Amino acid sequence: MIKCAIPRIVIAGTGSGCGKTTVASGIISALRARGLVVQAFKVGPDYIDPSYHRMSSKRPSRNLDPFMMGVGGIIDTFANASQGADIAVIEGVMGLFDGADGGDFSSTAHVARILDAPVILVAQVRGMSRSVHAMVHGFSSFDPTVRVEGFICTMGGSERHEQMIRSGAQKLCYGWIPRRDDLVVASRHLGLLMATEEDRMQRYGTIIEECCDIDGLIACAVQTQTIYVEPPSVYDQKGVMIGIALDEAFCFYYEDNFDILRRSGAELVFFSPLTDPLPEADAYYFGGGYPELHLDALTNAPCIDGLRRSADDGKIILGECGGLMWLSESITIDGRTVPVANLLPASCEMEKKFVGLGYVKGEVTGGTVFPRGREILGHEYHYSRTSIDPGFDARFAYTLSRGSGICDGKDGLYIDSVMGYYTHLYLTPVLAQPLVAAIEQSKK
Repeated sequence: MIKCAIPRIVIAGTGSGCGKTTVASGIISALRARGLVVQAFKVGPDYIDPSYHRMSSKRPSRNLDPFMMGVGGIIDTFANASQGADIAVIEGVMGLFDGADGGDFSSTAHVARILDAPVILVAQVRGMSRSVHAMVHGFSSFDPTVRVEGFICTMGGSERHEQMIRSGAQKLCYGWIPRRDDLVVASRHLGLLMATEEDRMQRYGTIIEECCDIDGLIACAVQTQTIYVEPPSVYDQKGVMIGIALDEAFCFYYEDNFDILRRSGAELVFFSPLTDPLPEADAYYFGGGYPELHLDALTNAPCIDGLRRSADDGKIILGECGGLMWLSESITIDGRTVPVANLLPASCEMEKKFVGLGYVKGEVTGGTVFPRGREILGHEYHYSRTSIDPGFDARFAYTLSRGSGICDGKDGLYIDSVMGYYTHLYLTPVLAQPLVAAIEQSKK
């Protein structure tokens, strides 16, 4: 039995865009500057914010999502990932009470209750003074089972502005972050730039130390209960190697997926399709990301020829969202069409607005990778649209009860052992273990 008594705190928001990622990453940096080992988490199916956490904490940030993981998965991931850390910082998603389908489920509040974690509310105060207290009061009293212990103000103005707000506070004000246009992190169509592309967020550690009560936040984080979990199961090594694309074009992965693949007996080797030849492996996994931003490099990628030979040899090749685009025949953006890997009979085109957004639930109904009848859970988040070649008898591995997929509630376009899908899968043992076994079988 693993005992987890780590102090923990949730950095929640009044809504998207209030500064949660900035505040959470800055707090992580400030805590590390004090010599603490910090484990970061992100509520919900997010890849971008965890990249900033990782840069600040120097540890992989983990997702906590009840829809994909279940309550038990939340507790297991939190307890196991927190081993060796001194404190955990959990960044929320959207507003504190915003869950799936407008309800509580999978909200930041839901996760805070599961982990018995105190909540600090991030409130943008530009253009208001006393009204922020009405807002904080509303969030604090809306659900008494959620412990909103105080708030941090972002986009603050003058010293007088700060004095007006602090003087009327009914909850503890743990910080006043002034407006800094020179440190605003840029965005693109899927959210903030990745941490590897933007260094401004790293400067917020000093600002948070100067502007926030770090000692008070640490004291608040201690007010939690001990969690006990069983250690994760580890299976014998299968002698299976999975090559995983990881670079600026393919950078959207759940850290838990890597863990479950390793525990299921696989060894992982990471490579960059932008610059590297295809490494020797028994299967290949291309995650989501931004292939549309790197088309010139990808159309001449040094791994393409090797990838096509691997497909001919019957190796399992998976493409997830951006990976689906890469495995298709071509990608079109702003009227320009560029050929890519050409392993699936489809073409992708970037749109100006979301094509798929939200949670995905379905069942494996075809394909050669996962056993039929197994449930799949995940999330879709893309601007691209995939069209199947006319005359091709499309075969899909997933039938969705929730989500859009490639078309008509179907996802997982496949030919033999090559499969592409929009769903960002959360790999449970009932998927990961058969996947590793299928790769092992394909070697024989």
